[in-house]
Amino acid sequence: MSVTRIVPYAEGTDIAGSRDFYVEVLGLQVAMQNPVLGLTSPTNPAAQVIIPPPGMENPEPRFGVDVGDPAAVDTAHTAAVERCLRIVYPLTDEPWGVRRFFVQDPGGTVINVLAHLA
Repeated sequence: MSVTRIVPYAEGTDIAGSRDFYVEVLGLQVAMQNPVLGLTSPTNPAAQVIIPPPGMENPEPRFGVDVGDPAAVDTAHTAAVERCLRIVYPLTDEPWGVRRFFVQDPGGTVINVLAHLA
């Protein structure tokens, strides 16, 4: 398994205002707008912020860990289950092209473990 990026999730209470802030103040560019607002650095594509709309995910993850390959998502899921960690969103292939699950780490933080589908 190879973690390709770790992406923070910002609060999504004002999507339009957040988009304007990150684009106009910090110089990020919009990489995706559906189902979440995804912003990235024009010079470093690995520098990203994700802003989900209110109520999209319950519970809301604090950040996403891209493990690079859908098979690695399965491996991480198996390891989390074997360690009796709480799976708070089941292993799912999403219609927008990612395989993912949410797991609660031992400290209580919810993490979205994902990889893009081919």
